[in-house]
Amino acid sequence: MNSKRSFGTLLAALAAAALLPAAHAADIKLGVAEALSGGAAQYGASIRNGFQLATDQINAAGGVNGNKLMLVIEDEQGKKEEAINVFKKLIFQDKVLMVFGPTLSNSAQAADPIAQGAKTVVFGTSNTADGITSIGDYVFRNSVTEADVLPETLATVKRRTGLKKVAVMYGNDDVFTKSGYDNFRKALEDQKIPVTTTETFAKGDVDFKAQLTKIKATNPDAIVLSALLAEGAPIMVQARQLGLNVPVIGGNGMNSVKVFELAPGAASNDLWIGSPWSIENKTPENSRFIEAYRAKFGAAPDQFAAQSYDALHILVEALKTVKLSGDLAADRTALRNALPAVKWTGATGAFQFRQAKDRAGKPAGYDAQQTPIVSVTRDGKYVIEK
Repeated sequence: MNSKRSFGTLLAALAAAALLPAAHAADIKLGVAEALSGGAAQYGASIRNGFQLATDQINAAGGVNGNKLMLVIEDEQGKKEEAINVFKKLIFQDKVLMVFGPTLSNSAQAADPIAQGAKTVVFGTSNTADGITSIGDYVFRNSVTEADVLPETLATVKRRTGLKKVAVMYGNDDVFTKSGYDNFRKALEDQKIPVTTTETFAKGDVDFKAQLTKIKATNPDAIVLSALLAEGAPIMVQARQLGLNVPVIGGNGMNSVKVFELAPGAASNDLWIGSPWSIENKTPENSRFIEAYRAKFGAAPDQFAAQSYDALHILVEALKTVKLSGDLAADRTALRNALPAVKWTGATGAFQFRQAKDRAGKPAGYDAQQTPIVSVTRDGKYVIEK
C-alpha cells in the first residue's frame, strides 16, 4: 500500500515537473529599489517603467541564456532610512542577484554600503552626485556624473548666449543638489564667469520670491540652478512672474518632460540642461525605445526611463557571459566581475564603464563614460544645441 502511494506520488511529482516551464526553475531575480511615492516619485515611476519595458522585451525574446528575468520592485520613498530597509529586504530576504537603485543620491550614500558589504552589485541609474562609486567595487552607475556634464552645459550656454555673469541657486540640504552646486561653482571658476549672488533653499520649500528678488537686483545674465524638479519648476514659474526672463542652467534633476506640466507655457522656456539622452535625439536605438515606451505607457519617456532601460540591457550583456551556478554568493561575484567590460549602444548612446577611485585613491566602483547632449526648452519641447 505504502509503496503504491509512494510510486503514485513520484509519478504525480514527475508529471507536475514536466508541466512547469524549465525557465521558472532559474528565474533571475533582480531587485529594484526606487522612489515610487513621495517627492521623487516622478523620477522613480519613470525608472520603474524603463526597467519594466526592457524586462518585458528581453523575456519575450527568450530571456537570458534561457532564463527569464523577474523584477522584485520595492518603494524606497526617496528616504534614506527606507532605502536602507529596502536594500536589506531585497539582498537578505528576497535574495536577489543584484539591486538597481535607489533613486536619489542622498539615498544611495546611505544604502549602497549595505550592498557593498554583502558583496552584491548595486547599479544606480539616476545617482549623479560625487563620491557614490567611491563606496566600493560593487557599486556601478550608468547615470553620468554632474562633474562630467555641468561644465559642458555651462560652456555651451556661454557660447550660445554670450553670458557674462550669473546668479546661483541651490538646495543646501540634499547630497545631489549640493554636489551639483560644488560642480557648478568649480566650472564657473574655471570658465571665469563671475557670480552676482548665491541663494539657497531647502527641500519642501514652495515660496522662492525672497531669493529671486535678491537675484533680480543683481541683474544676472542667467540663473545657475542645482535643484530637483519639485523645487526647480516652481522656481522657474516664480522667476518669470518677477520678470526674471533669463536662461536657467540646470542639472539632470531638471531634465524631465514633467517640467512642461509643472512650469506651463512660457515659464519653462530657456531651461538649459546636459544629459546623454534627449527625446529629440533621432538615433535608431533611441527612436525604437521612444516608440516602444509610448506604445506601452501612453506617454513620452524621459531621461530617467531611458537610463533604466539601458541599464537593464547593460546588465543583460554581462549576464550573457556568466554561467549562473545557483550559489548566490558566487553568482553575485561573477556578475560583478563581468559588468566592467560591457560596452553598449542604446537609447542614451554609446556607453562604457570607467573605474572610479575611493577617498584613498584606490580603485573602487564604476561610473558612466558617455558624451552629454546639451538641450534648451522652447515652447514645450527640448531643442538640441550640442
